[in-house]
Amino acid sequence: MTGSSLEAGARGRSLGRAVVRWLERLADLGARAEDTHDERLRQGTLIFSALLITALSTIWVVTYLSYGDPVSAAIPGFYQVITVIGLIVLARTRHFAIFRTTQLVAFLVLPGLLQVSLGGFVNSSAMILWAMFTPLVALALLGIRRSVPWLVAFFVELIVLSLVDSRLAQSPSALPRSFVVTFLVLNVAGVMVCAYVMLSYFVEQRERAHRDLQAERERSERLLLNVLPAPIAERLKAETGVIAEDYDSVSVLFADIVGFTARSAVMAAADVVKLLDQVFSAFDRIADEQGVEKIKTIGDAYMLVGGLPTPRPDHLAAVARTALALRDEVARIASQPGQDWLAVRIGIDSGPVVAGVIGRRKFIYDLWGDTVNTASRMESHGLPGQIQLTTRAATALPPDFTTHPRGTIQIKGKGPMQTFFLEGPPLNAGHAR
Repeated sequence: MTGSSLEAGARGRSLGRAVVRWLERLADLGARAEDTHDERLRQGTLIFSALLITALSTIWVVTYLSYGDPVSAAIPGFYQVITVIGLIVLARTRHFAIFRTTQLVAFLVLPGLLQVSLGGFVNSSAMILWAMFTPLVALALLGIRRSVPWLVAFFVELIVLSLVDSRLAQSPSALPRSFVVTFLVLNVAGVMVCAYVMLSYFVEQRERAHRDLQAERERSERLLLNVLPAPIAERLKAETGVIAEDYDSVSVLFADIVGFTARSAVMAAADVVKLLDQVFSAFDRIADEQGVEKIKTIGDAYMLVGGLPTPRPDHLAAVARTALALRDEVARIASQPGQDWLAVRIGIDSGPVVAGVIGRRKFIYDLWGDTVNTASRMESHGLPGQIQLTTRAATALPPDFTTHPRGTIQIKGKGPMQTFFLEGPPLNAGHAR
């Protein structure tokens, strides 16, 4: 698309928005508190059209009077009078239905009467074109079903005028031929302008609805991705059945703030939430950086996993790097004034799990299996500032991580287990165990 085309499109959109703003201001004339935004714009559309036709009617009144045709001049003059009175009544009563019906009847009847007084289709410059506005306005204001009678009435009027046109042509108006042609152009242009105003409203409304729908879709997408991993979110949108899968090898991490429950009892509620938000927001950022999946938070505990929903061979190394970064981040926060008590326990295990979405309301993507339970036990039986691993996790770590054995400890529900502490990448290529 060329630059000129883009500029023309921008000008068109700007004009459309300006028209809608004018319609909104005009709608205030007869709006009620319970009217919706759409109803107010529709009302503004009719008021604007009525005012525009009232202004154009002045040309017809002056022209017909100047050529000695007071009857023809009285018809557009009568429209001006009933429109002004209708707007006054509308402003006082807020009964838009009365104004709407009056205008529809005037749009339908008065052009036909004017065509009769001027001598038919040709001599009146096809004045009946203005009656064509009636079914269009009815469609915009009343909808398809309720506008059908107005469309039928227009066609009936058109047929009647065509049947009597030859008789009407025998008594033509005194307007010169040039005026007849000029008024024909004016009639076509006037109907076009009024129709354009209505179409501008509907085009702008369609674009606004599209923008609102797109924004709502993006907002819903962001909310869904805050609850579910992206691949699972896509499946949930496409499938209606149960989402559940077995994974042969993943790495699960639990992190818990040491002594937070007791500490929160003496902290203000706002400070509790603020601290958790600071810590867990940092954890979210680190998880995203390492390409691992946050599963959930439980109180002051944080759970993530590597290797699902998209399998990856280095899931344990990614989770180990994440654990080291989480520990460093908590240490950084603990160095701030008043936060020296802050410490984290982290537990990791690696093995098979079952993953899936549970619930229909406030659903969650969760993991189940011995690997999950053991990782949780590694955290709960760990030490402040330490990252505790099972033997199978420590054994499977690549050689660029340093671990050392903690020894055999009693694990609730598991019995005696040999565990390891993860220290970090070594200064050399060795791998301590």
